[in-house]
Amino acid sequence: MIRFLSGAALALTIVAFGSTAEAKGCIKGAIVGGIAGHYAGHHGLVGAAAGCAIGRHRANAEARRNDQTPPATR
Repeated sequence: MIRFLSGAALALTIVAFGSTAEAKGCIKGAIVGGIAGHYAGHHGLVGAAAGCAIGRHRANAEARRNDQTPPATR
């Protein structure tokens, strides 16, 4: 029952607070963080939140890096 409630809470949080523009990197990070948090002492929601934050940070950093690179010329 706790797993179901945790999963439902996570899904509701992602739907309520996530948008397509801001979700890049968050979903994958939340999945990886949730799994890691679950195995590290049953803290799946904390791990999912941290994974989402880290995933968004990395996606934004990559987007900034791609915006700064000059276009390839032929």
